[in-house]
Amino acid sequence: MRNRPPSPKSGRPGGKGGASGSGAGRPGGRSPARDTRRDDDNPRAARGPKPAGKPGFAKPARDGDARPPRGPRRDDDTRGARTGGDARPPRGPRPERRDDRRDDRRDDRRPPPSHERGAAERRRPLSAAEELGLETTPLRASTGPALNKHNLLYGVHAAAAAWANPRRRIRDLFVTESGLEALEDAFQKASDAELDRPEPRLVEKEEIEKLLPPGAVHQGVALSCAPLAEVEIEDIVDAAAEDPLALVVVLDQVTDPHNVGAILRSAAAFGAKAVIVQDRHAPPVTGTLAKTASGAVEAVPLVRVTNLARAIDQLKAASFWTVALAESGARHLHQVDLSGRTALILGSEGDGIRRLTGERADEIVKLPTGGPVGSLNVSTAAAVALYEVARRR
Repeated sequence: MRNRPPSPKSGRPGGKGGASGSGAGRPGGRSPARDTRRDDDNPRAARGPKPAGKPGFAKPARDGDARPPRGPRRDDDTRGARTGGDARPPRGPRPERRDDRRDDRRDDRRPPPSHERGAAERRRPLSAAEELGLETTPLRASTGPALNKHNLLYGVHAAAAAWANPRRRIRDLFVTESGLEALEDAFQKASDAELDRPEPRLVEKEEIEKLLPPGAVHQGVALSCAPLAEVEIEDIVDAAAEDPLALVVVLDQVTDPHNVGAILRSAAAFGAKAVIVQDRHAPPVTGTLAKTASGAVEAVPLVRVTNLARAIDQLKAASFWTVALAESGARHLHQVDLSGRTALILGSEGDGIRRLTGERADEIVKLPTGGPVGSLNVSTAAAVALYEVARRR
């Protein structure tokens, strides 16, 4: 067993097992044994003096340790090299900053230079609208309220009739190339009548679709115009005083704009003077109604009244024979005298004419329908009744 090396506390007087600087121990104490090991067996002596600087220092291998001595420590000059000569490839250039790539993408989105755009435009053939000097402009109202689906008429027939109607005040006309060609006759009529009309504005069909209800069949035409002046029931009565064959249609709570538009179209085709509706239970004149009416909005006034029963009394006072259509009628329509002024009254498809409305009518009649389907759509029934009146005359 090897002797323990002297304690660093041995220099203190009275130290335990220690010795003073002269080698004298504590009285009665045992003197330390001398270390007889050779320097070759002492690992501390084998190390020798500690070298100055870390690059040249290497630990000796311990017994049983097969690992090779550690090589020189990497410093700034040897960074990237591995022990054994395996050199790491030098690091490439730093990648571009993210902001630079964003700037490149932004540059890609920039429009081509003006001289390149001019060359492309010269290569493209001119459209029909461009030959007329029309330019593509954003869809913004020139005058009046902002554009929206409520103040726009669309479709070739509805727009053409409004364009040629002297009672209409037109604000803007948006057309595609095909829509422009379809309105040539309307342009000529307005020019012949010397009507004040704005310059048509050429646009793409996608721009028109953004302003209209989903699925609207605009045919490349959208018209912004002011509503027509209201026509009162008294105006119809006064106009009928000079026409012994005056014909009007009265609708009792028909709210579907497609039905009202189709009835207006039939009324215009068979010469009716007006379609009278109750104000609270009738749709406004929108693009959908005008498109279904196919221009009849400009020809047949849609008269709105507050009290429908009172309006029927006014018609009767003006010598109108008021005939209501319902399945409960005792006679068929063709059996009734329709030779004078006539007012045809039709109700909604679900409830038909209301009780008070039926009581105000001079007679309730029915159409000679049969088979598994005993009733017709209100717009179809109105067309059949109007045809019968026109045929009898």
